[in-house]
Amino acid sequence: MEVEGIADLPLHTGHVPPYLIPIMRRLSSGIIRIMIDEWGPSKVVERLSNPLWFQGLNNVIGMDWDSSGSTTVTLGILKEVVGHEYGLAILGGKGKSSLRIPEEIDSLNFDVDKEKLKEVSKLVAKVDTTAIQDGYQLYHQSLIVSDEGKWGIIQQGMNEETKFARRYHWVNQASTTSVHDVAGLKSNSSVNVVMDEAQGARRVVLDLIRQDPRKVIREIEEAESMLKGRSNIMFWVNGGTESFVSPQAKLVYMKPIDIKKIGEVISKLNEFSPASFDEALLQGLGPSTAKALYLVADLIYREPPSYSDVANIPYDPFKYAFAVGGKDGVPYPVNRRVAYEVIRTLENMIERSKLDRKDKKIAFRRLKESIGRT
Repeated sequence: MEVEGIADLPLHTGHVPPYLIPIMRRLSSGIIRIMIDEWGPSKVVERLSNPLWFQGLNNVIGMDWDSSGSTTVTLGILKEVVGHEYGLAILGGKGKSSLRIPEEIDSLNFDVDKEKLKEVSKLVAKVDTTAIQDGYQLYHQSLIVSDEGKWGIIQQGMNEETKFARRYHWVNQASTTSVHDVAGLKSNSSVNVVMDEAQGARRVVLDLIRQDPRKVIREIEEAESMLKGRSNIMFWVNGGTESFVSPQAKLVYMKPIDIKKIGEVISKLNEFSPASFDEALLQGLGPSTAKALYLVADLIYREPPSYSDVANIPYDPFKYAFAVGGKDGVPYPVNRRVAYEVIRTLENMIERSKLDRKDKKIAFRRLKESIGRT
């Protein structure tokens, strides 16, 4: 699986006006139905997993081009209109709805590996809170899955200080975890170990979990002392010139470390003896403990995590906001006449497609009957 992209969005207040909800339902239903007819449900999963395509869809159906609600509202609308009958399902949602993903997976009538989907849902949430720590707390997760087993995950976190939300997109296109170019605003205090350059840090963290927890706690305390500018014997062995802490690390590890709590977590993980970093995440490695171990990997073992935020801004999808307008009047209020013209066009295309398929079935049946008479 791989990170397909990230988008940063300002928090907006207010609600979708009642007149706009049916427009959004019919527009999104028409677009998704045509895509399924043309390309199949798995291609729709792939498209929704792309942050820029998703943002474009959100704009086309009339939602704000830059709102945090573009995630929750658009996915909520899609979940309503898609159902399971087209070989596509959207599970989960905002807040408590995200916790119902496992039971919604069980209710799927698709021939897919349901236990694997449950594991993927949990693992992706852990990666975006623990392996990537960028100041955003997750409050939304949607799992999109096709009847062929293709899955994508869209989840969103909130940063209370900046008042921005960040949307994360995942898709099962690769056998290893990697990061693509993504859309978002850079942060100066991020840490992550999903980058290729952080393989050494992941390896060290796994090794630390398997060691005697008391030794690991001592190394965390030693690293914390180094973070505060206190030297140890190796500093003087190296001539008193060794630079211990990078400016990025100082920003990331500013908060004090709760040694007692972290020690309890490490002891439990040590009992499991995870075979991989992913397994450690699934067995309880959380953000605080992971960050303490990243600090040890950096300052003591010289295997730093990446301090580069996974977000950049390669493309601005604002132009799609000109399709029918936006909820908050940017770039202009939703043009209902244009929106309903588009809806009628889409729905007519769907009806013609149904008739074409029906005509084909009739033609094949008549051909079969005529062959049987000869």
